[in-house]
Amino acid sequence: MTAPRLKQVQCLSPGGLHQLAYKEWGDPANPRALICVHGLTRVSGDFDNLAQALSKSYRVIAPDVVGRGRSGWLRDPQHYHVGQYVSDMVTLLGRVDAEVVHWFGTSMGGLIGMGLASIPDNPIKKLVLNDVGPTLNPTALMRIGAYVSQAVRFATFDEGVKYISEVSASFGPHSEAEWRKLAGDVLKQDVDGQWIRHYDLRLADPFKTLTVDSAKQGEAALWAAYDAIRCPTLVVRGAESDLLTRETAQAMTQRGPKAKLIELAGVGHAPTFTHADQIAIAQQFLLD
Repeated sequence: MTAPRLKQVQCLSPGGLHQLAYKEWGDPANPRALICVHGLTRVSGDFDNLAQALSKSYRVIAPDVVGRGRSGWLRDPQHYHVGQYVSDMVTLLGRVDAEVVHWFGTSMGGLIGMGLASIPDNPIKKLVLNDVGPTLNPTALMRIGAYVSQAVRFATFDEGVKYISEVSASFGPHSEAEWRKLAGDVLKQDVDGQWIRHYDLRLADPFKTLTVDSAKQGEAALWAAYDAIRCPTLVVRGAESDLLTRETAQAMTQRGPKAKLIELAGVGHAPTFTHADQIAIAQQFLLD
């Protein structure tokens, strides 16, 4: 596999400056860019296989969203929200300086893509939303919020792999080697040699301030953003997903960009797009 180029760009939040790390594959002079953005507690490594498959057609760029992986952390955890992430991606796109931009977003990465694609004069020409939509199951959000804040640590990497494979079982079937890769991307050793998760645990803080009213306002804002999208859009749903319901996915085919919908059997939240059959779905939509 071709190693990606590791880069950084400086971004701004209300609390100051922070570094956004990203990976880049393909010809650095290619004017066509595919931006791949991961889920809430994941990192850019999730797209290693997808990027290898598409790097002949695109300059593939996958950031570690702030607070994760090699990127910096925010001083104020209340700034861990989609608005800040969209702002960071605008800065990233300025650095990338691509003429054509396509977007692949998994879960949170899809929400960021929705937010950016809804802004007038945005550069996104095609959009893939991987198991996410404007209406998010509140029970699933509570499950995810509780998981994010757990300060787990493991004496050995194998213990960490076991934990990641159990809490991520909804990703669908993966080999032992694939689970080790998925775990290795989001685990790191601390100064004591123990294995911990590779993100700021304060990512969970904004979940703690959610109320019924704020959740309804957020959903309305997301639907307004979705309805403003004008580019061709593909929604991929894990058929067993507890975050994106079939009803919401179907509604997304009827309004806004009237997305094409593909459901993947035997998968919940969220498809990893590490396997050839899933990668082929993205290839066909993006390169058609």
